[in-house]
Amino acid sequence: MEPTSLQDFVSTLDPASLPRVLRVCSGVYFQSSIYEISGNECCLSTGDLIKVIKVHLEKVICQNPETGQTMELALNFQGPFIALAGPQSYRSLEELVTAATQNSKKLPVYFMSSCSIKVKAGTVPAGQVLMLEAVDTSSTARYARCVQVMGTEQEVLYLPLPQRGPFWECMPGTPQTLLQALQGSVSRDRLFSCPRLPWNPLVLLPQFEVQAIMHMRRTVVRIPSTLEIDVEDVTSSSQHVHFIKPLMLSEVLAQGGPFPLPVEILEVPQGPPIFLSPWLSSLQKGQRLCIYGPASPPWRVLASTKGRKLPRHFLLSGAYRGKLRRRPREFPTVYDILGAIQPGQPLRVVAMKDYEDESLENPEFPSLSMGDRLEVLESGEAYGAQDGATDVLVCQRLSEQAEEEEEEEHEQVLLPLYFPGPFVEEMNDSRRYSLAELTAQFPLPSEVKVVAKDAGHPADPLLSFLGLRLEEKIMEPFLVVSLDAEPGVCFEIPPRWLDLTVVVAEEQPAPPARPVPVASVEELTEAFYYHLRKLPTHQSHAPPPRPPKRGLSQKSQSKGTDEKSQDIQSQPLALLPKPKMDTWPKATKDRSDLYNQIPGSKKGLKPTKPKILDPDADEHDYEEITEQFQKTL
Repeated sequence: MEPTSLQDFVSTLDPASLPRVLRVCSGVYFQSSIYEISGNECCLSTGDLIKVIKVHLEKVICQNPETGQTMELALNFQGPFIALAGPQSYRSLEELVTAATQNSKKLPVYFMSSCSIKVKAGTVPAGQVLMLEAVDTSSTARYARCVQVMGTEQEVLYLPLPQRGPFWECMPGTPQTLLQALQGSVSRDRLFSCPRLPWNPLVLLPQFEVQAIMHMRRTVVRIPSTLEIDVEDVTSSSQHVHFIKPLMLSEVLAQGGPFPLPVEILEVPQGPPIFLSPWLSSLQKGQRLCIYGPASPPWRVLASTKGRKLPRHFLLSGAYRGKLRRRPREFPTVYDILGAIQPGQPLRVVAMKDYEDESLENPEFPSLSMGDRLEVLESGEAYGAQDGATDVLVCQRLSEQAEEEEEEEHEQVLLPLYFPGPFVEEMNDSRRYSLAELTAQFPLPSEVKVVAKDAGHPADPLLSFLGLRLEEKIMEPFLVVSLDAEPGVCFEIPPRWLDLTVVVAEEQPAPPARPVPVASVEELTEAFYYHLRKLPTHQSHAPPPRPPKRGLSQKSQSKGTDEKSQDIQSQPLALLPKPKMDTWPKATKDRSDLYNQIPGSKKGLKPTKPKILDPDADEHDYEEITEQFQKTL
């Protein structure tokens, strides 16, 4: 086949003959785009092979061949369209008959008129195809005997040869719709006539979208038929050509098999590493892998180390077989305690520092001393004189001696959610849990200590850390793979985070049975750890509420003081309120000996709260102020 333009090839293509393999004879490159424009392929190199699998009609352009004007037609445009035999029109029937006889044509001849023709029986509408059978001669004039086909009936008409036109010679056949007219071979040389369009004759220019497969392309390539390239049909000589289709690991996971699947790495995504594992960080182009299928179970636990050194971050597989022991949780604020409340599970905490908010005027919000033991009951609201409703945590203060807890009536304590900490959970649990048991029975985050390493992971690094914080449970599918060079070494790859481009390997020996992954703990890089924490599915809880604003302007304070003084002076002396004294000593701000203060529960004694004198006590002599008011009254 000789090279032809892509538009001409597609216009004359029979859809029943697909697929067809084409070779690009003259490539094209659009400087405005490297690969594609508006989703269509616009850059092809000379020699590229294209396997056409489908041709889709995009739109149809109607063009006036004389002026070059164009207009777009809807794909459901009905027409009718009449195929013309030539571009020339005839001014009368006599010219049409003369041209037909001179060109050695034989009757009958099909023709149509651009305007309606009046006859004795009625009117022949414009665009009606007539068949000229013969020319009859009478004593007075010559007539053209024509046949008008109307459905299944035929009507014979006699038209005088001097009948004015213009007339157009047509191809035999009935008028067609737009899609019917485009079913045959359409080119720029084929003319049509349509009474509903302003031009006569006209040219139909269809534009197609060619869907094809190309070598090393993951998806179907879409090429506009108007792309100025020349192609050659090489279907008969390209039976041995195999078009390689790359795959992403995510696509392999979505397909669900068949497994095991031998593949070869074509491309490794660029970017910083996400794992510190030597197997995952050393993957490169050209390596062969064997994919055994999805890992089980599909969940992971994100964990960070606890200690004075910089934390390290790990991703624990659900198949981790190490043993863990719970450690007391730390709560920076009361709001963090609220998130740890579980129905039916008692929660006790110990205050780790002294605290007293001098700005709090509500007596239900008490001070705390280091070592105070609280049992968390529920969440609620407290109503203050000025602040309105405040979200609080309802607790009860526990005594230090266990035998006293049953006899005494515990004091109820209301802690606002913005109340600072820190607090430490009071617990006595020495049981050893598996990772699955721990995540199923207790909420995350949770503080643990690994007391027995995973027997299947000899290099388990978690046993060496003093503490571990299990932060989140992540549902993320992994694929179990092994290297072709080392079939006994098996590890897991997360396709969503490390989406390799691979191709199915041919002539690969049968892979071995599915081995067990060598590592159930993967260490994360710090950058990827923080990226993972920022994902919507792994976002932490909202920050604790801010405390209400305290203090008013001097003008507001003076105004409020004057109003209060007027109210007090207007009351009798007997109704004056009794001055309130502080029920809790104020905590010292000196924290130099914080670590020397050992709670009484550690020593077996009940700790005593230190007496701290208020240096500003003389400025708040309530008795003296009352006596002054009495003298005034």
